[in-house]
Amino acid sequence: MFIKIKDLTKNYNNFCAVNKINFQIEKNKTIGLLGPNGCGKTTTIGMMLGLVTPTEGEILIENKSIRSFKRDDILKRFNFASPYVELPKKLTVKQNLEIYGRLYGIKNLNERMNEISSDLDIKNFYERKTGELSSGQKNRVSLAKSLINKPEILLLDEPTASLDPDIGDFIRSYIQEYKKNNRITVLLASHNMSEVERLCDSVIMMRKGKIIDSGSCEDLIKKHGRNNLEETFLKLARS
Repeated sequence: MFIKIKDLTKNYNNFCAVNKINFQIEKNKTIGLLGPNGCGKTTTIGMMLGLVTPTEGEILIENKSIRSFKRDDILKRFNFASPYVELPKKLTVKQNLEIYGRLYGIKNLNERMNEISSDLDIKNFYERKTGELSSGQKNRVSLAKSLINKPEILLLDEPTASLDPDIGDFIRSYIQEYKKNNRITVLLASHNMSEVERLCDSVIMMRKGKIIDSGSCEDLIKKHGRNNLEETFLKLARS
């Protein structure tokens, strides 16, 4: 198993944000992490990135605890994108990609920047300040940043939130194609159930910090007697 989450827990004073969750992710698979706001999805991603220290539990990569990795080794293997974590607003798109590329120690950085910028169609606003961009433009820049180091493991927190249907479809199609061509492992937190059905091999349902169900989209829909994943999500979220 490529990634294993074992009894992962995060407490904030008397509040338990994540409560002894366990799941596994196979290499080159896309797993959906679903649940209502405040269920612990973003905290789980933060712990996997090493940004949030777990209260208890383990995060294992190829049976090795993430705590035993050097910081540089984690940077080489992981990256992350979220519309809720903004890049420095006063820097241009190009400057942001340059800075993050240097932080990740990317060789042939200009070549990689040109490649990812062409793929995501962001060159026409390369010299604009990031804070001046539209939501769709910012999301594409955030995704470019998350792929600058060609990560093995990509963590996406609602990557198409607030996007119009056209740009949202562009982002989903790009993620599908990139994963196919680069064989990466993806953990996707999303409230868009059609997006999850399109992109994910299986899903994990969370509520109040706990995992309440998991399986393929088809299996969960059938198990709960619903017509689609959105109806299944609503049943589990409200029960």
